[in-house]
Amino acid sequence: MIKRMLGCVAVCGWLLASGSALAHHSLSGVYDIKKEGTVSGTLTRVAFTNPHGAMHLEVKNPDGTSTEWIMTTGSANTLAGLGISKNGPNAVNVGDAVTIKYFAARNGAPLGFIRTITLADKREIQISTGSSAD
Repeated sequence: MIKRMLGCVAVCGWLLASGSALAHHSLSGVYDIKKEGTVSGTLTRVAFTNPHGAMHLEVKNPDGTSTEWIMTTGSANTLAGLGISKNGPNAVNVGDAVTIKYFAARNGAPLGFIRTITLADKREIQISTGSSAD
């Protein structure tokens, strides 16, 4: 009976450990950290969440249509440390015109991981260096 109980505890512990290990991933799994781009548009949604936030950006195309880009950010904690919030010194809100430098998605989708964001007043804020720690 004790062996069964210890076996169950060991299996449960292994499952919990493997789940948390899979939850964190490197940038290079989704984004090509050797391929950068720049895009300008208007923020349509801003989510300050963990483990990664997101900014949705409406970008006008040359033909007059628009494309929604989803730009992944660092965690809410990382952004708060940079003063990026709805009311912080580097406030970012829906309706703001911004320019974003990003790591492009490997699959070519309108998706990126933000390196820097330039606000309407021309302040540029670095969000990611591209290391696995971001």
